[in-house]
Amino acid sequence: MMGDIPDDLDELALAIRDRRVILFAGAGVSMVVGLPSWQTLIRHMQDELGVETAQGDQIMAYQTLAEYYRITRGSIGPLRSWMDRTWSVSPAAIRESRIHEIIVALDFPIIYTTNYDRNLEIAFEIADKPYVKIANARDMALADLRQTQIVKFHGDFDDDESLVLTETDYFSRLSFDSPLDVKFRADAMGQTVLFIGYSMQDLNIRLLLHRIWETWEQSGYEREWPKSYVFMPALDPVQEAVLDRWGITLVTHPAENPAEALQGFLERLRERVDQVEAKGRQGDEEGSGD
Repeated sequence: MMGDIPDDLDELALAIRDRRVILFAGAGVSMVVGLPSWQTLIRHMQDELGVETAQGDQIMAYQTLAEYYRITRGSIGPLRSWMDRTWSVSPAAIRESRIHEIIVALDFPIIYTTNYDRNLEIAFEIADKPYVKIANARDMALADLRQTQIVKFHGDFDDDESLVLTETDYFSRLSFDSPLDVKFRADAMGQTVLFIGYSMQDLNIRLLLHRIWETWEQSGYEREWPKSYVFMPALDPVQEAVLDRWGITLVTHPAENPAEALQGFLERLRERVDQVEAKGRQGDEEGSGD
């Protein structure tokens, strides 16, 4: 099973030690501390707008409902305010989250997230570790790049205009030419990317992965592309084959549920990073002894 091959994690651990890995964190990272599901958002919009799903029991896409919300209400401001309140998790819950603790400890130079919440920022504040939040072009221009960058790829509650929430927002981002898209393409070209907290059924993420591979393939130097990784709670041979075609390694960890699987994977990864760092220090000491 590819996710259990030690060399794969050793290679990833070495890249993390050298700060050559970008973390890309999805909703699964926030849901472990009690973030409401997308179904909660959908039901809220349906109740507030007085609409029902027209396709039996099938739940309408939240992007479509958000588009209708903007059309009928004139803006998503009230919806954003509700989400800001509802998507708020207590600092105590984040303090107890082993997953957030390990993410901070692994010291990624850049963390991209499609989550709107402040959970990652709070985790850094709890650890008293400096960071800079980037949600728009202005943030990019003013950022202190010596600090860990937390890039809010789909926007931030502090900036309504930055939110990627409605159908139009998503369609506009499919061109991948916004300032944050340009930044990601540049960041990802020469570094390893580790995706966690995503369902690989998400077409936006799949398109993003495909575009990275496509960029390298067109460059003529695809063999030089640093290996990237996607964590999934369980092995999926179909996904594994498709991702491998794009030069992306699927890693997994056996557990009872997705949250335990993610935590187990991150625990194992941190152990490998610690081992790599210990070997590096030992090598330096032996070298200085000569």
